[in-house]
Amino acid sequence: MQLLNRIGLILLWLAAPVASFAAANKNDPYLLVLRGAGNTALVVASIGIVVLLLRIGRWSTLAGKALVVLWCLPPLLMSAAHLKFELRKHDVLNASAVEARQLGPHFMVGYSSFPEVARLAKQGLIGGVYVTRHNIRGRTIEALRAEIAALQDLRRAAGLPPLIVAADQEGGIVGHLAPPLTKVPALATLTGLASDEQQAKAEEFGRIHGRELAQVGVNLNLAPVLDLKPPARRNRLDFHTLIGKRAIASDPAVVSTIASAYVRGLEKTGVGATLKHFPGIGRVRADTHHFSANLDTPVKELEATDWLPFREVLSHSRSALMVGHVTLTAVDPDRAASHSKRVVEGIIRGTWGYQGVVMTDDLIMGAIYQNDVCKAVVEAINAGVDLLLVAYDGVQFYRVFACALEGSRQGRLDAAMLHASQVRLKRLVMPGLVPGIHVLGAERQGVDGRDKPGHDDENISSSRAAKL
Repeated sequence: MQLLNRIGLILLWLAAPVASFAAANKNDPYLLVLRGAGNTALVVASIGIVVLLLRIGRWSTLAGKALVVLWCLPPLLMSAAHLKFELRKHDVLNASAVEARQLGPHFMVGYSSFPEVARLAKQGLIGGVYVTRHNIRGRTIEALRAEIAALQDLRRAAGLPPLIVAADQEGGIVGHLAPPLTKVPALATLTGLASDEQQAKAEEFGRIHGRELAQVGVNLNLAPVLDLKPPARRNRLDFHTLIGKRAIASDPAVVSTIASAYVRGLEKTGVGATLKHFPGIGRVRADTHHFSANLDTPVKELEATDWLPFREVLSHSRSALMVGHVTLTAVDPDRAASHSKRVVEGIIRGTWGYQGVVMTDDLIMGAIYQNDVCKAVVEAINAGVDLLLVAYDGVQFYRVFACALEGSRQGRLDAAMLHASQVRLKRLVMPGLVPGIHVLGAERQGVDGRDKPGHDDENISSSRAAKL
């Protein structure tokens, strides 16, 4: 019995700092599983342990007093963390109308609380929403359709432009709304077909995705993936990117052919495409969901290989471009491409002449979130990024928006960049192409920024679902 008591005390000493750490960081996306009931359980357990220690007389010794104090910390630290969150949230929700109009259009957020996201939409604090698996879990697709329609009604009533509504329907292992939407095979399954068949099937896949998404009210698909397929498995610790299963092919020409046809089918339904993940993650071993990652390949080699599909598809579509969180070391070794002015303004806007919409990958990925988030937010806006995505843990929107708000109030945001971005975003959203749906793509812009003639008209870790 004495041995068991000693083991119990040792475990309490070891668990106390862990509980304190979890309490102090209750809002961290990595501790999302503890939100709500988990946090309540932690507080109740801490109080229960304190009561137990006092009842068995541990307060009579110095070591016992120290252990009691340690177990008093989790509720206090959690209260402090919650207060900090609420103060930040209050500051964001009480931003002036001018600040909301200036900054709000640049944020796309995942959510689980409709009343909360409805308030953000009505106040103009966001420009778009991201819907994923948890938004339909235990519900019908009709409920999601009604929810999106209600958000758009709120926008109209407030005199604000329609929301960009995004989903992640790549096909294959990534189809966060399938089921109930149709589960379409991965585009990579088409590589063995003849070129004409590749294009016909890819366009058909695009039409299926686009038609079903448009019926729900989604107007932007975060697909297709244009990263080149790596020759082998990248990393045994890569549980989320899984680019080897998502990439179409290792041949840039094949990727361009299939992706162009897919985008063509998607656009015929009035839904926009998003090309990802520039500058390419096929060569990168680290998973940016959790770690920083470098792309060390020379620019000339990338231009001749990995970037060919991006330039080709952009030149024949009105697609948006998603920039990933890898560091393009040959261009800007000090920051990820997603918030690098040398990459966004220097290469995408400058060298390529692309004047369409550029968005970041999810800012709640470890490559950004575990570093200086506020620096990344300000630098992304100043680099000419149009949309900042907060998908996995929508609650982090308050932190991310607060960063932009602070940057604006301190005069650290580039007014010219913000204005140019607002112009691009206004071109992106255009009502009328699909009855009753606000769809994307007012202009067909290619890499050179000029209008292009129109064309004939098992999921990755569901635990990565967005929350607000």
